[in-house]
Amino acid sequence: MVDTNITIMEEFILLGFSEFPNFQGFLFVIFLIIYLSILLGNGLIIIITNVELALQTPMYYFLGNFSFVEICYTSVILPRMLLSLWSQKGNISLLSCAVQLCFFLILASAESFLLAVMAYDRYVAICKPLYYPLIMNNKMCIKMVVGSWVSGIPVLVGQTYQVFSVPFCGSNKLNHIFCDMPPLLKLACGDISGDEVFLYIDCFLFGLTPFLMILMSYIRILNSILKLSSKTGISKAFSTCSSHLMVVCLFYGSGLIAYLQSIFSYSGKTEKIFSVFYTIVTPMINPMIYSLRNKDFIEAMKRLFSKCVKN
Repeated sequence: MVDTNITIMEEFILLGFSEFPNFQGFLFVIFLIIYLSILLGNGLIIIITNVELALQTPMYYFLGNFSFVEICYTSVILPRMLLSLWSQKGNISLLSCAVQLCFFLILASAESFLLAVMAYDRYVAICKPLYYPLIMNNKMCIKMVVGSWVSGIPVLVGQTYQVFSVPFCGSNKLNHIFCDMPPLLKLACGDISGDEVFLYIDCFLFGLTPFLMILMSYIRILNSILKLSSKTGISKAFSTCSSHLMVVCLFYGSGLIAYLQSIFSYSGKTEKIFSVFYTIVTPMINPMIYSLRNKDFIEAMKRLFSKCVKN
């Protein structure tokens, strides 16, 4: 029998960007500016979609909720990362790590399903315009948003508990910018096959399933658009979907690549680059995509600012 030293860990050390010791201050300033822009951009969308009567529609209701998820999503990661960059200490307790992982997974799941709900909203608006007020009524919109928020909670809380119920041995250094599943499993001792199966299930249920729902919606939308004879109608249909499609590509493109790459061949540096993109950069870009490409939203912003100036 071979003895294996299993140390009862009380904390992890998030390495973050420790490979760039001379740029910690610079990175702190950059990520602080990004975080403030995320709060400002998404906060502005939430305010405008709630204040402006012209934007009291299901599409903007979902957009406001999506922006709120984006704020929560980045707030789980960025404040602690900024603290680590400022103090140059990446210490995080097991409990804090578990809480961060749990909230990250739940919010990522909510974001995925909200993107699917927004795609369905566009499908009904374009393919079934006469039935749109009946299908996308207020009660249905609330149910869809609540369902997006709570659907992943039981599974993901259980998954977090399972990950932290196994012992961790060897190094307590977590080569990542936050507590995520793949780097945590690299430090786990004993049989982690069950956790790896859960990771596959997680990717399928809360990543691939919403993506397939979005894909099905847009296949039907494209089919309906191609049947339109009016060029104006085709242009209008594409313009209502283009912003959402760009956000979907950014979120799923970087997120799925990061998780699939981590499953088959984990690389700390590559994982960190993709993680920064889909957890930090994408939430910063999304408000710009939705606001700059939407005439109704731009007009609503002008009206709101003019009211603020007059007051």
